[in-house]
Amino acid sequence: MTTAHPDSFQSRKTLTIGGNSFGYVSLESAARNGLGNVERLPKSLKILLENLLRFEDGRSVRAEDIQGLAQWLQDGRSKREIAFRPARILMQDFTGVPAVVDLAAMRQAMQMMGGDPERINPLSPVDLVIDHSVMVDQYATPGAFEANVDHEFARNAERYAFLRWGQQSFENFRVVPPGTGICHQVNLEYLAQTVWTKETAEGVWAFPDTLIGTDSHTTMINGLGVLGWGVGGIEAEAAMLGQPVSMLIPEVVGFKLSGQLPEGTTATDLVLTITQMLRAKGVVGKFVEFYGPGLAAISLADRATIANMAPEYGATCGFFPIDSETCRYLTFTGRDPDRVALVEAYAKAQGLWSDIGDSEPVFTDTIALDLATVEPSLAGPKRPQDKVPLSQAASAHQHLLTDLGVRQSSSSAPVRDKEFSLSHGDVVIAAITSCTNTSNPSVMLAAGLLARNAVARGLTTKPWVKTSLAPGSQVVTDYLNAAGVQESLDSLGFRLVGYGCTTCIGNSGPLDAAIETAIQDHQLHVCSVLSGNRNFEGRVHPLTTANYLASPPLVVAYALAGNMTSDLLHDPLGLDETGQAVYLKDIWPSNQAIQEAVDRVVTPEMYQNRYANVFEGPPQWRDIPIRQGTTYHWSGPSTYVKHPPFFEDMAPAPQPVGDILAARPLAILADSVTTDHISPAGAIKKTSPAGTYLSEHGVAMVDFNSFGARRGNHEVMMRGTFGNIRIRNEMAPDTEGGVTTHYPSGTQMSIFEAAMRYKQENIPLIVIAGQEYGTGSSRDWAAKGTHLLGVKAVLVESFERIHRSNLIGMGVLPLQFPPGINRHSLGLKGDETFDINGLSSGIAPGMPVTVTVHRPDGKAEDFEAICRIDTMNEVAYHAHGGILPYVLRHLIDQAA
Repeated sequence: MTTAHPDSFQSRKTLTIGGNSFGYVSLESAARNGLGNVERLPKSLKILLENLLRFEDGRSVRAEDIQGLAQWLQDGRSKREIAFRPARILMQDFTGVPAVVDLAAMRQAMQMMGGDPERINPLSPVDLVIDHSVMVDQYATPGAFEANVDHEFARNAERYAFLRWGQQSFENFRVVPPGTGICHQVNLEYLAQTVWTKETAEGVWAFPDTLIGTDSHTTMINGLGVLGWGVGGIEAEAAMLGQPVSMLIPEVVGFKLSGQLPEGTTATDLVLTITQMLRAKGVVGKFVEFYGPGLAAISLADRATIANMAPEYGATCGFFPIDSETCRYLTFTGRDPDRVALVEAYAKAQGLWSDIGDSEPVFTDTIALDLATVEPSLAGPKRPQDKVPLSQAASAHQHLLTDLGVRQSSSSAPVRDKEFSLSHGDVVIAAITSCTNTSNPSVMLAAGLLARNAVARGLTTKPWVKTSLAPGSQVVTDYLNAAGVQESLDSLGFRLVGYGCTTCIGNSGPLDAAIETAIQDHQLHVCSVLSGNRNFEGRVHPLTTANYLASPPLVVAYALAGNMTSDLLHDPLGLDETGQAVYLKDIWPSNQAIQEAVDRVVTPEMYQNRYANVFEGPPQWRDIPIRQGTTYHWSGPSTYVKHPPFFEDMAPAPQPVGDILAARPLAILADSVTTDHISPAGAIKKTSPAGTYLSEHGVAMVDFNSFGARRGNHEVMMRGTFGNIRIRNEMAPDTEGGVTTHYPSGTQMSIFEAAMRYKQENIPLIVIAGQEYGTGSSRDWAAKGTHLLGVKAVLVESFERIHRSNLIGMGVLPLQFPPGINRHSLGLKGDETFDINGLSSGIAPGMPVTVTVHRPDGKAEDFEAICRIDTMNEVAYHAHGGILPYVLRHLIDQAA
């Protein structure tokens, strides 16, 4: 806050609570002083309105921007661009490491260009939670957790030493060490405050807790009344360095909830239902805000479960308003009582508080759900929005096997040195994994109670199932032990393997070697069942054809059944010791039993004790030596952390943007190509370009680790871009796994090899695809790798929000086909060349761009594509070759 603030609507006021005074910008005062009535704005937009009022400076935020947001009420939509400044930034280590690598490279570039490297510091608070590096190497054994932690630190020593340097070198930057929990759950249980405060020269200011995160599931915190969403790591870096998040005022879809969940259903069943409904509705790029009498029946943990999966239903965020349940949760998880009092008083003063019976906000559109209609469900086999009722799961999977050409699902294959055989449809991975569900005591205790009941009836997990339990925080272990159910989970193989993101991100680890051999030798179509939120092709494990999302108790049930073609509602899970058939209904805990367990064993002291020393870390973390110095001393031989090329030979001013001429397609792709297809993730194959690189640098295959762990090395990552084992390039028919055809030679080769050959030939590249290009996690390397391969433009039928922004952040031009034109209507084969004209005369948001397709026979065809640079800030970023060069030049200019 500064006295130079124009305060056009006289909104700056003082709020006094319990003898403490806080400065704040009052929406009520702004309404009285010229802004107009904003009471019925969606509460998520009220938070954006407060942000604009607080940061009004006459330049990036003007009075007309504030007025424009208020006028949203007129028809529930707006085309106005605004500048949003979040209170803080959240990172996980997969996306955080390359962000810190870029900051370190910016410091070095600043120094080389004659500036002060210490000017490169986060200006907003940044928390990086190391949670994505644990892998399920050991499982179902008493020492699995300790062994996996040891493996994690051994594999990631270079990365962790680098992060320790960043922790002591950068200001406003905190690191939560490995083994604490997943970033979203640590955020929910500890970091978030719902109302943030900041010391300024004018006193203490209070304002809504807002954030952006480098993981798309940052939205989980929307369940706590905190507005935040996932962005690309590139965009987050710019925000750290003082750049606002440029965005169009979003449409807001109201989701009205009524009733309560029926017996036998869980929050997971609810969120899978909501995901399917909203995908069908179409909410990409929109806010979703939940309201209605049904909120009273949804706990804070259930709200967080629903908010977490906003990327799966396509929304920017899934927001729940602040109410008495919010304050109850803040108190229960050990937040300071004065902070909880501030949250309630501030929310009521700003019209952000929600009570049953309040007037409904104005929304762009609405959708409704009676909770009583929710039924037990899964989602799969490869998309989280494809809900399958449990009653239809067995038949649906049988149909899938038939479609795959499997005639007899019961046909079995022997497994070497084992007393069992494998069949099509067998579940080989059953994982209770962090993120969506492990923040929720009700579903976790439901899994524990089901396990206890199963053990009591003598049931056991099928021997071919790899089981794991990876909670999102250490509190989960405390209440599972307190309830006396961890022992039963252990006996079924669901022993603790680590605290962090495992199976859902592809860190499921290897299967038993004999099982992998049987799957490959007999081409078996096997499955995974996980309590996560992502089940895209090739993500969970390269050998699982089908992957199903399910609640934690259903994960345990499928581990007992062992096959997806088992009808859990009618087929027995096994026999008890008397030979009596045991069915799912016999061991499923009642809603009352689950709630009684939650009330009995989950206590505030668990949260207070676990988070008392959250930044301290285990001995392995504390023993890592810390490098000293303002700039990082890059280690030449390192295969984990390498100085990136993004600022090499950077001129003080950008070169003029030119047209793209004679570009060759690097890949032509279908619909729903996700960032999991584009971005390197999971295991590194020995024969892949990345594996070859590591071998040439003396790394044994056993030490390859994963792409995620090597995100600080651009040489590894660019070699894995577009290298997913399931990606299908229409330029190389009947192939999978990152293959293309080089033209004009007509030679098939890896996408990386072709890109390097085109680079030698000085030929620009283009990627062409269908609808929903770039859905999936907010993967910065999906854009960085695209840029490093030499791709100048991406031409698709529609983009996912984050990936489109990331491409611009790396200087790659996003183009969209006009309606009625696509790769099929043009008959593209990949042997064409493309001219993209109209760029050299200046780029404007959403402008038409002429694309000329040149055929090998000399014929040419023109059409007008849409430039998906949507805002003036994005125009500036693209002109500089990306966000980071823009920010660096801006800081150098400021210093000068």
